[in-house]
Amino acid sequence: MTDAIILINQSGGTAKGDREIGAKVGAALRAAGIDGEVELLDGPGVARRAKEAVAAKAPLIIAGGGDGTQSAVAGAIADSDSVMGILPLGTLNHLARDLGIPFDLTEAAAVIGAGHERRIDLADLNGRMFVNNSALGLYPLMVVDRDAQQKRLGRSKKSAMAIAALRTLVRFRHARITICADGDRLAIETPLLFVGNNDYDVALPRPGDRKSLKDGKLCVLVLRKKGRWGLFAVAARALIGRTRDDDMIRLDAVEQLRVESRRSHVTVAIDGETERLAPPLTYTIRKAALRVMAPAPQPINASRSDRPPG
Repeated sequence: MTDAIILINQSGGTAKGDREIGAKVGAALRAAGIDGEVELLDGPGVARRAKEAVAAKAPLIIAGGGDGTQSAVAGAIADSDSVMGILPLGTLNHLARDLGIPFDLTEAAAVIGAGHERRIDLADLNGRMFVNNSALGLYPLMVVDRDAQQKRLGRSKKSAMAIAALRTLVRFRHARITICADGDRLAIETPLLFVGNNDYDVALPRPGDRKSLKDGKLCVLVLRKKGRWGLFAVAARALIGRTRDDDMIRLDAVEQLRVESRRSHVTVAIDGETERLAPPLTYTIRKAALRVMAPAPQPINASRSDRPPG
């Protein structure tokens, strides 16, 4: 049996309210040849224990939760000798999806037990690592509204986000920022700045997919200034794969991005969670910073139809 530190975020995703989640996780991992005490924690507790495990040179640290949980544990493990295992117990599980990790608990545990290790990139925002993406403008405002609805009204994440999106579009304002990408400087008003860890697809059939997590580049998308109906039109064109040059500015092959603003603090979304940060914001790519258990990559011409649903 392989020993592991097993950290489960019991405060969100499919683990929330499941009194048997610890037993289920333990059984799935033992069947895959992995031993260790299952620790049921809240989000901050998972992050704290991951740091302690890295300091103790734990060889394998398994994180059960959504993308926020995976992001926190990945940040603790980055550039260390520890390897990360992923149990996708969140709502969307973007990182697991892009790595080809099954959403079924037993199958995900089997991936960890198989012992196939990959190195992937992480992105860094002012010292905070993230696995998926970060955004300024409309999206973080939607997340703030969504979280408030969940806390006050008990709505599901998906329904709260749909309501938040509509309300935010009604009252949105453009952000005035200056971006500096690998030495080039651009002042712009935009409703949305998106920074991804590696390149993101923005059109069907798989919007939000990444074909690679080891290209060593940031994906930088800047939506051009639009009215409300213009934003709806951009979204519609993206969904059918017919984006236009005047929809957004796409900066390719960026390794470092600096974002300046006249505001004392800006609200930033980082892997689905929000923070208030003081500008400037500096994004960098951390190449091959994370060792993770995942299926072997498919050949580039292999079908992606058998991937788990997003």
